[in-house]
Amino acid sequence: MPGVTDFTVAVVGAGPAGLYAAEALVKGGVKVDVIDRLPTPYGLVRYGVAPDHKSIKAIAKYLQKVLEQPGVRFFGCVELGRDVTRDELLSCYDAVVYCTGAMVDRRLGLPGEDLPGSIAATDFVNWYCGHPDAAGHDFDLSVEEVAVIGVGNVAVDVVRILAKTAGELRETDIPEHVLDALGQSKVRRIHLIGRRGPAQAKFTTKEARELGELHHASIHVRPEDMELSEADAELAAADRHVRGNIAAMAAWTTPPVEALRHIDLRFWLAPVEIIGTEKVEGLKLERTELVDGRVVGTGVHETLPVGAVVRSVGYRSVPLAGVPFDERASVIVNERGRIADGEFTAGWIKRGPSGVVGTNKSDAAETVREVLAGLGARPRPEQDLEVLLTSRGVQFVTYSHWLGLDAAEVSLAASLARGERVKLGTWEAMRSACSQG
Repeated sequence: MPGVTDFTVAVVGAGPAGLYAAEALVKGGVKVDVIDRLPTPYGLVRYGVAPDHKSIKAIAKYLQKVLEQPGVRFFGCVELGRDVTRDELLSCYDAVVYCTGAMVDRRLGLPGEDLPGSIAATDFVNWYCGHPDAAGHDFDLSVEEVAVIGVGNVAVDVVRILAKTAGELRETDIPEHVLDALGQSKVRRIHLIGRRGPAQAKFTTKEARELGELHHASIHVRPEDMELSEADAELAAADRHVRGNIAAMAAWTTPPVEALRHIDLRFWLAPVEIIGTEKVEGLKLERTELVDGRVVGTGVHETLPVGAVVRSVGYRSVPLAGVPFDERASVIVNERGRIADGEFTAGWIKRGPSGVVGTNKSDAAETVREVLAGLGARPRPEQDLEVLLTSRGVQFVTYSHWLGLDAAEVSLAASLARGERVKLGTWEAMRSACSQG
């Protein structure tokens, strides 16, 4: 049997889960090829973390060191199923680890959900984060009122971006065309809506506090919505996260000060219909309550006169051709990250969209232990991916090419006097910059 250093593993997905897996594999003495369909690494750190959260985005500097390890190669613009099949990939490596995340929105299943102005949070986040797939998106920000459904961190990010001025976002890496669109926004009132109560809000206390610290937006929550049941009061007393959220929101029950924009945080409301004929004209909601731990409607309705609805009720993963997939749980079927001999998974597509960026490190470590234990259980590679792609004329992006794109974004920021970098948000511009690397 060959030594560990003779093995090569493919990691499909260059986000945190994939790069943490690559890091652990290299430490285990294995060579790693990181493959991504985008020309850029870092996944959700680049395209999911809000542009004004610079401290979290700084994780990219740590992940960069993984790609610079001698035993690591980067293959960008290579898509599994388009440029290389699953069987071909398995023939090129001793093992493959799928880390493709969960980047498709969960639907509400409501009447009117497909109307223009009904927006998936994933699409809106991709747009303001400069994802090339979203370059052609055109969101109507001429409306005065917007509803954001969901009370997780992504929903709060969307609200915060809508509530900030272009001047406040100028020092971020938001693409120039997105900054221009946000600068022309006519949005003045943003409704943030949760089906349950404040004790069940999923956003972090840090995110909550940020909403209360916006310079040009006020925020209000109805005092009656902040009334806690005995069970919720006990939960708040026992759970530091819940207690912190309740304390942050309690400060918002007083009448809001006048501001350019206003955030109305609503609890105990479930969407039942997105109203409109040719576009969104309103959102019908039903008052809810908890009965035996379940959310049920009370039959009391109200309608908000919104011109756009952003749906932020969770992410789900997309199946990979030929890889066993649990449609209900929206994850690859696995045991501690192991799918079958030579096939493994890590990250959200392994466990579902949960945890923070750092959660992927321990998750990847669990998977890599299974990978290392299983090396040598299948035939050795028959071919090299680089040779295979080159023979097909696939113009893949190397790490050197990515550095060319990285430098172009830093240079663009300097020319516009805008922070550390400004993202190139189109496929054409990104490929052009990569060709200079």
